[in-house]
Amino acid sequence: MSTRNGATKDSILEFFVQAANKHDFSLDITLNVKGAVITGTMISAREYFNTLSEIFVDGNEVAQMLSEQLGKAGEASQSNDDSEAFFIHMKETKVYCGDNKPTPSKGEILWRGKINEIDGFFLGKILDSSRKE
Repeated sequence: MSTRNGATKDSILEFFVQAANKHDFSLDITLNVKGAVITGTMISAREYFNTLSEIFVDGNEVAQMLSEQLGKAGEASQSNDDSEAFFIHMKETKVYCGDNKPTPSKGEILWRGKINEIDGFFLGKILDSSRKE
C-alpha cells in the first residue's frame, strides 16, 4: 500500500489503473466507496478525458473551449510518466446505495474517483437486473 497525506491506496488497484493509463485497456470492476457500490468499466485517463471532451464539442464558444482543454488533458495524461496514479476513471458506471435502483439508471455515465478513497474492489461489474438487454 502506498500512502499520500496519511491516506492509503491499494497497490493492486493502483497497478490496474497504471496499466489502463499506460496501455489504454479497459477492465470491468466494482468498487466499494464509503458505503456505496460503484460498478462499471475502468478506462484510461486518456479515454475518460477524450470522451468527456466530445460532450462539449458541438456547444457554444465556452463549451468548445472546455472540449479543447479536456482533449489536451487526455493527451497529457497519456504522456505523463508519473509512476503514481491518483484517480481511477470509469465508463458505463452505476452507483448503488442500499437496495435502491442504481444512480444514474440511464445513459452512458463517466465517473472519476480518488484511488485513496476506495475501500475495496472486485473484478467484474454488477448487471442491473431491472434492465432488459
